[in-house]
Amino acid sequence: MKSVPKPAAHEKYQRLIDAATAAESVKTAVAHPCDEISLKGAVEAARLGLIDPIIVGPTQRIKDVATEHGLDIHAFRVVDAQHSHDSAAKAVELVRNGEAEALMKGSLHTDEVMSAVVARDTGIRTSRRISHCFVLDVPGHPDPLIITDAAVNIAPTLEEKVDIVQNAIDLAHALRFPQVRVAILSAMETVNPKVPSSMDAAMLSKMADRGQITGALVDGPLALDNAIDEEAAATKKIDSPVAGKANVLVVPDLEAGNMLAKALTFLAGADCAGIVLGARVPIILTSRADSLIARLASCAVAALIAKARREAVVTRSQ
Repeated sequence: MKSVPKPAAHEKYQRLIDAATAAESVKTAVAHPCDEISLKGAVEAARLGLIDPIIVGPTQRIKDVATEHGLDIHAFRVVDAQHSHDSAAKAVELVRNGEAEALMKGSLHTDEVMSAVVARDTGIRTSRRISHCFVLDVPGHPDPLIITDAAVNIAPTLEEKVDIVQNAIDLAHALRFPQVRVAILSAMETVNPKVPSSMDAAMLSKMADRGQITGALVDGPLALDNAIDEEAAATKKIDSPVAGKANVLVVPDLEAGNMLAKALTFLAGADCAGIVLGARVPIILTSRADSLIARLASCAVAALIAKARREAVVTRSQ
């Protein structure tokens, strides 16, 4: 029997990285990269032309890490900070001053970065709800998958989900998805008043029909199987342009999203890049467990978002 060739490892991420390297590198404030993996991710992303890093953190400590692990940071601007909280605050300040188009988390806690981002007087919030998207390269699945929100909003309201969905759609366009197909997930594909997520899904779908959410085909409620598998959708006789072909999955809450993303990562071997949207600039939010390719993909995603925003500004000015 003829063997079926396996898809190349990281091929979808490589396409993202290739697309981003063709664009202008993004001036990025890197907050507190005080260990090997976070500093190496910034250095390698700079080498590939994805980002132009401004390193923010305790200068001597960062130089010691670079020397110990053979990382060349001489070409980078370094902004001294006393500790991780100070690093986060100063990195956000660079964004506020227009000196950086993206923000990247180093070896500090996510809460420290996000506290600086959402600070009332010194942060970089916008009118849009801040949300997180995972961009996954799942072996055997033909396209990248966006999962949202699995890291920021714990139990979002319907109103908050509108922004979460719109952020994900905008991301999919920045990543050049040919068509954005959003599945609002629940445990079932029918509307059940006893299952709140199915009610939210139905309302979000109707809001998309009425132009309150734009830029994508949106349908729900859909269960995970009939959202991403055409055979499952056909078996249940679901007539929908999204069912079986979704490339954006909107989960009911953080717990569901976190479990789904980690199941795909640790059981299916998926690579998982992370980005936060809804602030003035994209925020590259990596985990200590992320591989180098996932960190580079996160930088590539930020670069493509920044490119899309530059293009939008040019279009509006014409």
